[in-house]
Amino acid sequence: MVDKRHLRSGGQAGDAEITLYGFQPPVGTPYGLEVNTVEDFFAQHDDWPWNPPLPGRATFHYLIAVTEGELLHDVDHLTRTVVPGQWLWVRPGHAQCWHPPGAARGPFILFEPGVLRPDTARLLAQVTAHDAPAVLTPHPEDAAWLHQTALQLLDEHRALGRRPLDVHHALRRSLLESLLLRLAAAPGVTSMSATTANTGRGGRYGRFLDALELHFRELHRAADYARLLDCSVRTLSRAARDATGKGVRELIDDRRLLEARRLLGEGGWDARAVATQLGFTDPANFGRFFRDRTGLTPAAFAAREATRR
Repeated sequence: MVDKRHLRSGGQAGDAEITLYGFQPPVGTPYGLEVNTVEDFFAQHDDWPWNPPLPGRATFHYLIAVTEGELLHDVDHLTRTVVPGQWLWVRPGHAQCWHPPGAARGPFILFEPGVLRPDTARLLAQVTAHDAPAVLTPHPEDAAWLHQTALQLLDEHRALGRRPLDVHHALRRSLLESLLLRLAAAPGVTSMSATTANTGRGGRYGRFLDALELHFRELHRAADYARLLDCSVRTLSRAARDATGKGVRELIDDRRLLEARRLLGEGGWDARAVATQLGFTDPANFGRFFRDRTGLTPAAFAAREATRR
């Protein structure tokens, strides 16, 4: 599942650091995909990560179908309530925090982005995007099919050793992709913009967004992301402008500002902690950054948001 050793002990929601942790499946689990149930996950981790609840970010997808009970889960500092018939989707880079285990039941799927075949990943771009809804409610006519497919995926995952490994993985991936493609039709999932879908640079821009979600706290220059994506700054800038009309630095600043607003508002962090979290060496520099883009100081913004909660 995920490795406890990747998480820091102690801490509260207002700590300046949110740990990033990677995919760490049990020994013998092939290829970045694991399938379990919510109830088994809670039973296997009775002392973690909800005692105490600690915020974290993952480099992989969490997908949970709730079939019984009620699941509470914080995604980007907002508590989501997931009821039977709904799916929780926590995407790579989302800040998340578990709540104490309750009576929730249902399939629990974890997968790395690279598990999906490139052609399927393109078709799923609208639902795997960071800003896609965290809670999905499928069309009623899809609900039973999705549930059965998730159970088939769970059964195949547990069938390790019954078939050749490559066949086993091909079946798991096929079931996962079928499930995600059907789930992508859920109400509230917006389609990709025509520009991003049709431009030859959509793939590079999508990879930039993935990298930005994982690294916006510590990487703040276009050159950093161009190096990660093995392209020139000019090429990356052209892809970003074709897709959004904005430059790479502006997109980086937009993402840092969004995180700052979330942490100061819903998260209840103080300005100094937010500044540290977002890579500002001087809180005063963060204050100027925030004020120039919102017209408010961080403290004034936090006070205003507090009155709205």
